[in-house]
Amino acid sequence: MVGSPTVQTLAVFLVVFAVQQAVGFVSQRLAFGLFVLAPPISVRPWTLLASVYAHASVPHLVSNAVVLLLVGFAVERVTTAWRYHVFFAGVGMAAGLAQVVVSGLVGGATAVLGASGAVFGLVGYLLAGNPVTDTVLRWLPLSGRARIALLLVLAVGVTMLTAGPGVALVAHFAGFALGLLAGRVRLLRA
Repeated sequence: MVGSPTVQTLAVFLVVFAVQQAVGFVSQRLAFGLFVLAPPISVRPWTLLASVYAHASVPHLVSNAVVLLLVGFAVERVTTAWRYHVFFAGVGMAAGLAQVVVSGLVGGATAVLGASGAVFGLVGYLLAGNPVTDTVLRWLPLSGRARIALLLVLAVGVTMLTAGPGVALVAHFAGFALGLLAGRVRLLRA
């Protein structure tokens, strides 16, 4: 279990959250600056990574941890710990960046933190990178592009299921879509 990248990721969540709480006790502004991805990103580039493992509250942490535990163990069975961690961090950073950029384009720029984009990436990978999905997609008389479009429509549907106030929907969509695409090409296969 200690060698499990899912358990390691959960441990990082807990350590980062504890540090966030300690820093926040001293200064909420400092905690925001250290952990929250917000524009301009070039001012605090480390928040691209830190924001993936930071969480706004205990319920936020627990919700991401539960989904991580549900899908992480399945994904880690097909890959190495190194690939798992790079995928998780990379998808999480890309999803957070997408959230900040898109929200800045359509309205006021939004700050973001949390692992949900990365967790959605694992969910997307698990969904698209398994033999059952392969069988279903082969059964459907669709071109390669149509299959990708179908998966993206699925990503929109899954994203809308998580809609609510303060939810980073663009990050959820980006993470899930990246996971779907990575799953289709078996990016994590060891």
